[in-house]
Amino acid sequence: MCGIFSAINFKDNFKTQDYIRFKKSTDIIEYRGPDAGGYLTIQSEKKKFDNSEFNIFLGHLRLSIIDLSVEGNQPMVDNDCFIIFNGEIFNYIELRNELELDGIIFNTKTDTEVILKIYQKFGSKGFSKFNGMWAFVIIDLKNQQIIASRDRFSIKPLYFYKTQSQIYFASEIKQLLPFLDQKSINNDVFYKFLQQSIIDYNNETFFKEIFKVKPKTNLIINLQSGLINEEQYWEYENVTFDYKSVFEQFKELFTDSINIRLRSDVNLGSLLSGGLDSSAISVIANQLSNNNLRTFSVVSNEREFSEEKFIDILAKEKNIKNEKLIFSKADVLNNIDKVIFHQDEPFSGFSVIAQYLIFEKIKKQTDITVVLCGQGGDEIMLGYLKFFFFYLNQLKRQGNYLRISKELLLSLFYRTVIWQFKLSSAKRYIPSLLNKKESYIKISGDLENTWESLSMRDRQISDIDKYSVPILAHFEDRNSTANSLESRLPFLDHRLVNLLLSVDTELKIKNGWTKYILRKSIDELPDEIRWRRDKQGFSVPEDKWLRDDLKSEIYNIFKNSTLEKLGIIDKKIFLDYYEMFLKGSKKISCDDISKVLIAEKWASSHF
Repeated sequence: MCGIFSAINFKDNFKTQDYIRFKKSTDIIEYRGPDAGGYLTIQSEKKKFDNSEFNIFLGHLRLSIIDLSVEGNQPMVDNDCFIIFNGEIFNYIELRNELELDGIIFNTKTDTEVILKIYQKFGSKGFSKFNGMWAFVIIDLKNQQIIASRDRFSIKPLYFYKTQSQIYFASEIKQLLPFLDQKSINNDVFYKFLQQSIIDYNNETFFKEIFKVKPKTNLIINLQSGLINEEQYWEYENVTFDYKSVFEQFKELFTDSINIRLRSDVNLGSLLSGGLDSSAISVIANQLSNNNLRTFSVVSNEREFSEEKFIDILAKEKNIKNEKLIFSKADVLNNIDKVIFHQDEPFSGFSVIAQYLIFEKIKKQTDITVVLCGQGGDEIMLGYLKFFFFYLNQLKRQGNYLRISKELLLSLFYRTVIWQFKLSSAKRYIPSLLNKKESYIKISGDLENTWESLSMRDRQISDIDKYSVPILAHFEDRNSTANSLESRLPFLDHRLVNLLLSVDTELKIKNGWTKYILRKSIDELPDEIRWRRDKQGFSVPEDKWLRDDLKSEIYNIFKNSTLEKLGIIDKKIFLDYYEMFLKGSKKISCDDISKVLIAEKWASSHF
């Protein structure tokens, strides 16, 4: 896990003062890579390395995970190919062995060198061989091209800003802001955020001229002309499975996904929330670690928001080492500005701040550097409430009313998914409610079609590509790297994703239970967790804080609203809306208020 920055000039050379600026833009994210820093300048035509005259800059900050020696530092070079890389290639051992059988010689034990060797042998399409999370830039002087690549599921960030003659790549938006002629808000992105609480649904950002490299995509750039060719190196595949043995097939893949994500030359642990996903990861990882896995749980003093009961059940029954870290109301409320700085863009809800505190406490109170986390499980196994209703809608189109009745009745009987329904949370999937929404929004735009569900497979792909995984991965990456930690996500192994997109929906939602395939497959889990009826997630008493603790601050912040000055909201109408929330309106959710508060604080720090 690292931080990268690159600047390329297609028509002229940079000078010494540019080198100073580029080094500063690399170092601004030193928390992403505190172990080593590397800066390289290249004059591509003459193959010279001179800080006073160059057309390529590569900057890298390293968080050492694999091969801790200086040989693993970057930028790394091999046969006129230079790379800066953020992420991990988890199957690098298997790929290295395969290449060594072909006579290829390695000089390090890093996964970074494996990327270069794969590129030199197979070209950019060889990146489909990688099982991992990555964002990297390769400078290929022999073929006079640049390759910028991003992993399949948006786990690692890669932003870029392009002018007529230059292009800049970075791990975080804040690194690119100094190069903009003028900061301008992307109103369309902002509109969808305020209306639908979504970000990262395409390659745009809240800043007009800053974009993301798309997931599962390479940008191939001609080093002389600057022309960009976008290449998709991977697509979802249908996997053949035996219905009778699919649970064993799932468990085998899930176990291997965890196993290769345990590869690390530094101390590793796992988050344990008490929920189904983190418990499944922890129990399998503990088996693979000979019962030596360290798990970490962040619990709240406010008992209604704590899952300590389930954490204790798993730790005790499965002899899993567990360390509890306590967070308080003050922790969350005192860290809003810090988290906004690290996230770079507005976000919806205080759970993002609470997640930041999980990683902060692990960093400060333990010697762990790598953490296994459960993001992606809900999307690939239909864990969210919305999937239940999408499934019922699909059954309705098929005329299968008997199955609809069965699912509804069993969900009511077992008190499972349908008991979680809240209209305030369902609004983003009900177009008629969205179109009537907040009149305080002064900008206009088109709504993103988050409610479409042609098939359950298409619906899952939409959430993996656009509406859920990219958002959660964004939060996960910024919060973990802000604390110099690497987060690994076993559920987002592409082999596992392909399998779960291919199996029948009834293996994921059955008899009122979501994530049915996980519940049936991981029989090591205690029944209290394996067949948990509720889905709490990591929650905080946001409603109470917005009504009581933050009430005076909210009124004070919006006295001199930056969002109003920018023409984005009408603060009077918003405060009237807030008053409705305070009076208990069921149509207004916590994040309807908190996202505007966070957006206001974000805007005031940037404009």
